[in-house]
Amino acid sequence: MPDHTPKSYFEEKIAQKLKDKPETSKAVNSVYEFNITATTAASGRWNLTQEPGTVQAGSTGSAKCTVTCASGDFMNIVSGKMNPQMAFMSGKLKIKGDMGWP
Repeated sequence: MPDHTPKSYFEEKIAQKLKDKPETSKAVNSVYEFNITATTAASGRWNLTQEPGTVQAGSTGSAKCTVTCASGDFMNIVSGKMNPQMAFMSGKLKIKGDMGWP
């Protein structure tokens, strides 16, 4: 996944998964916001909205849970190069709000 960015990951891969499995959004029934930080254009905010599941750039201001992570660490997590639990425990992955899955 070296040529991928958080932007392409959210706007292509996650968007397609939500389209392919709309029952996932229905089960989650919440807004999750991802704040991806970096000093490059790879940073940004994306939110996964309630049913029907969509990916939108920016913040809704009504996220139930906000996940913050540096761009490189995020890509390492989603590619399997970094363990998400270890990233959380070491402070590389921060979660604010309700961490529980419905």
